[in-house]
Amino acid sequence: MPKLIYKICPAALWREAERKGVFEGAPVDLADGFIHFSTASQVRETAAKHFAGQSDLLLVAIDEEELGPALKYEVSRGGEPFPHLYATLSLSAVRWVKPLPLEADGKHAFPALEA
Repeated sequence: MPKLIYKICPAALWREAERKGVFEGAPVDLADGFIHFSTASQVRETAAKHFAGQSDLLLVAIDEEELGPALKYEVSRGGEPFPHLYATLSLSAVRWVKPLPLEADGKHAFPALEA
């Protein structure tokens, strides 16, 4: 079974990537020089910290094995290793895309995640 990592992305930005056939990154990714991802155990905290209150988001699941050597785990928040992609994201590595709506309490409602 593939190991999945996750990208939270504004829907409009993801739809643009689908039109282009490749995801080049969100503004923060372009500024940092790599595409930020989270593991299943990290993605809820990423949503709370970086996307609080934002609606119209998508959760994108990526098969990390398809990313090859451009994917590096690097220490980030709290000394924990996060997956970073030093390349564009080929949509062939995407396993699924699901809405990430806000619940009444203002937190994001996540679908079932695979590690």
